[in-house]
Amino acid sequence: MRRIDLPLAGPCLLEPRVFEDARGLFFETWNERTLGELGITAHFVQENHSRSARGVLRGLHYQLPQAQGKLLRLLEGEIFDVVVDLRRASPTFGRWHGLRLQAHTRQMLWVPPGFAHGFLTLSEAAEAVYAITDFYAPAAEHTLAWDDPALAIAWPLAAAGVAAPLLSAKDARGLVLAAAPVFE
Repeated sequence: MRRIDLPLAGPCLLEPRVFEDARGLFFETWNERTLGELGITAHFVQENHSRSARGVLRGLHYQLPQAQGKLLRLLEGEIFDVVVDLRRASPTFGRWHGLRLQAHTRQMLWVPPGFAHGFLTLSEAAEAVYAITDFYAPAAEHTLAWDDPALAIAWPLAAAGVAAPLLSAKDARGLVLAAAPVFE
């Protein structure tokens, strides 16, 4: 497996070795020893599976104080994935990074605790699976506004074929960074 660091310290892409032949394919999605050698020593306690239609925007989610790390991979489709650094002591506090993830590449995204995370579905549908390092805690759940002008995230709405994303009621009520709780 290969680690590709992103501009924000912590999140990274993971590219597994994929073995393909006439029968199909095989690859490891998680190996504690291998990822430990790449600097990821997470212990997963929960796995989530979502399916989203074109133009759905999920996020930007995080939990505080019960912070979660996430290892996300796509089973189907394409998304524009965004992480936002919410660690006040970080030199990249309040900065975001976005990238396209496509199921056919088999790449996985590691989002460590301390980041908000969300994605916009670009394909007809996208199925994502993400392993989580701490249990879902509704009282600790927060949503950062996807359209916060201070963040100025360049969501590729035109690439998704929509003028505005489809949001859950919770995501539509997200807070701007200046009003949101953050990690100290």
